[in-house]
Amino acid sequence: MLTLKNVSRQFGGLQALSQVNLTVPQGKVVGLIGPNGAGKTTLINNISGLDHPTSGQIVFMEHDITTAPPHKISRLGIARTYQNIRLFGEMTALENLLIGEHATNKSSILDSLVFSPTYRREEKAMRERTMANLQRFGLESLANARASSLPYGDQRRLEMARALSTHPSLLLLDEPTAGMNPIETRALGDQILRERDQGLTVLVIEHDMSLIHQVCDEIYVLNFGQIIAHGTPDEIKQNPLVIEAYLGEDEDEHGRTPTTA
Repeated sequence: MLTLKNVSRQFGGLQALSQVNLTVPQGKVVGLIGPNGAGKTTLINNISGLDHPTSGQIVFMEHDITTAPPHKISRLGIARTYQNIRLFGEMTALENLLIGEHATNKSSILDSLVFSPTYRREEKAMRERTMANLQRFGLESLANARASSLPYGDQRRLEMARALSTHPSLLLLDEPTAGMNPIETRALGDQILRERDQGLTVLVIEHDMSLIHQVCDEIYVLNFGQIIAHGTPDEIKQNPLVIEAYLGEDEDEHGRTPTTA
């Protein structure tokens, strides 16, 4: 479904990404992990069109999206969330989701101005879909609450629900459980698995390894802008390169890093 081929991104003298090759198969949940500063958010920004690679190619559903703007990428079926919550705080939960629904609206400006039958039908259908979306995240009772007044965990779930309101085939999640407690994290993991079972494909960036092991079919590990490992959760857990990237090399009793002759 999504393929990155030799993707590199350079900011002046900083090589943020270097020759990244990554594939997200349809119907799978793929994890992207790595230490802070590894280039994970830069990579997801390149996929979603907020930034573009210096070189390489990004292909989604046979469409080259390497230099495509975000709105075109969204229309092709890619949605995302962010590390920092970006809800419209003064709007209600319902209104936040309706914004996503309106992105797929077919009626014209004239239809909306004259409140045509076409517009009224679409508006009714959008509200019904939005309420169903809130319900599947357990937020239906909060439909008319201001987004900024919701508890943090509910805001996280609302942001994911809003991303799904554009009806994507691929969802990019950038640290979706940041700030959540273990119970909330487990519940969100269950939600991700339910969405996968209904046909959604997911690429998730996450530091919480409990979520990664709960939901991911396969994992890529990024370090200093390069993919250093790829495999199943169990394979990644035992990979020495991954252990070194997260924990550093073993030192002897004098604090020296062993060397090989």
